[in-house]
Amino acid sequence: MLFTCSSAPWTVNESVTDIFSSRHHRTCLSPQLSPAGITMFSRIFQRNINTTEKYKDIISKSSLISSGSPALYQLRPKKEKIGNLTRMTVGEQNPEKKNKTILFVGETGAGKSTLVNALFNCSMGVKFEDNIWFEIVEKEERSQYESQTSDVIVYEIFDFKEKTLPYSLTIIDTPGYGDTTGNEKDAAVSQRLFDLFSSDDGVHEIIAVGLVMKASENRLSDRLRYVFDSVVSLFGKDLEKNIIALITHSDGRKPENVLQALHAANIKCAKNERKQPLYFLFDNQQSKQRKQETDMVLKNAWKVTGRGMSQFTDFLEKSGPQKLMTTVEVLNSRIRLTACINNLQDRIKLIELKQTEITQTQEALKKHEQEMKKNEEFTVEFEEVFKDKETIDGGKWWLVFFKGAITCKVCEENCHYPCTMVPSPEKCVVVKGGHCTVCTRKCPASDHVKEEKLYVNKTRRVRRIVKEMKEKYEKNKAESEKKSSLLENLEKEMKDLTAEKTRWLEESYQHVVRLEQIALNVDSVSTHVHLDFLIEKMKEKGDTEKVQKLEEMRKRVDEGTRAGLRYMFGKLAAGKPVKETVK
Repeated sequence: MLFTCSSAPWTVNESVTDIFSSRHHRTCLSPQLSPAGITMFSRIFQRNINTTEKYKDIISKSSLISSGSPALYQLRPKKEKIGNLTRMTVGEQNPEKKNKTILFVGETGAGKSTLVNALFNCSMGVKFEDNIWFEIVEKEERSQYESQTSDVIVYEIFDFKEKTLPYSLTIIDTPGYGDTTGNEKDAAVSQRLFDLFSSDDGVHEIIAVGLVMKASENRLSDRLRYVFDSVVSLFGKDLEKNIIALITHSDGRKPENVLQALHAANIKCAKNERKQPLYFLFDNQQSKQRKQETDMVLKNAWKVTGRGMSQFTDFLEKSGPQKLMTTVEVLNSRIRLTACINNLQDRIKLIELKQTEITQTQEALKKHEQEMKKNEEFTVEFEEVFKDKETIDGGKWWLVFFKGAITCKVCEENCHYPCTMVPSPEKCVVVKGGHCTVCTRKCPASDHVKEEKLYVNKTRRVRRIVKEMKEKYEKNKAESEKKSSLLENLEKEMKDLTAEKTRWLEESYQHVVRLEQIALNVDSVSTHVHLDFLIEKMKEKGDTEKVQKLEEMRKRVDEGTRAGLRYMFGKLAAGKPVKETVK
């Protein structure tokens, strides 16, 4: 911190007494300040020196952004990568202290990054009178409509000698859900969290999930409902008591509109003694430059945030950690559910095309019954099914292909699209025990590739000689096997295709049932988006019991979930379409 007069600097190394006993400095100040003014300035100057001395350890690890009031400093944390995530560490870890892990989630622009900064300053004991503010979050050059956080970042706040909290903090700051860049990034956030929760050097327990909302939210928009669903759908039922509302841009009054919005959304979260969602209030103005006309407003903002931080840190102190095994299972199942459904849709389309091909072939053969009896050669015409590969829009995001696809070279199937979290198949969530859980043969990861191409089912009009067709069906039979007629072979293939279709349908159904058992938010948008498709196929199969259960799940879709569906499909500009009607 540096003060200057017209001809010489005053540094923090000089005492206030030395400065004001200097005839030169008295002469410099005398035309501008009365004796009372010099006394007041002396007090302010001494306070600034005390502040600098108090936080010199942190200041030594920071860069000065602005020397105004308050003085703003950007921390220089240690930065490292955890897979595709970023970890920022400040201070030295004390193994004797407990660590509390917090996850911040919310809509773009809600103020998550500002809360991260506020928590750091709170943990260091920074007060309004200190006239100083530290920022740990690195600002990015973005428009006002975009999130200031473009990736999941883990902040570790360990010991400084100034630290006031009896525990260290780990804060997980996520990109804003529901931003204008498309819901593919929302899916990527879920996968990033899965990576963090399941990796050996990641996070394995959590003390609180902070749902960050602006105090000005006065209605439950489709966008906000989508955010709620995306957030709560991440967690297992064991985390309900650890989810709390963090209300930003607050003037300190009870957030009636926000509480009403939370109630209308039926958000599963911790409750206070009045059975209302547990919330804490904050005002996001601590770093604003102080002027005489705004001093009282900014003091009140500090009081609101100080009170909210005190209540929030008390909650953290009293709450017990929740292991994240169930949350990992929810994330795992949800990703695999989507991959399974997408693969199932491709396979059913292929099966139905093949069944059409078989039906056309059977009809053509029946027209040539006499020629077949005489074993004469003739040709038939039909729509032949084949697979092709089409290039998808690529490009890199977070250093990996965003719209890359995990495909199986053996089964010629799409196993996971879009795959955003990993650079190679063996690390993809659909691979378990070294084998794919999606493709037909459950092939090893080595039979898969991640590329910017997808398999596509197509048909073409062809003419085939019957003798060649029969040889196609007979060539793989052992000598001991009974040689069947071409029509019998076609009939058997039809039955095999039907059985295969049933097997995949059952697996998808079990995914939905398992999610209902473990997920905190059972009626989630990401589950309901598949229900119409499953119901239609179960009806075709004639399984009335499963149809009834699926229809009961669909009936539970409240207006909030419908709003989320409307919003999701409104911004679904890329990726594979899913059959759904939202009325």
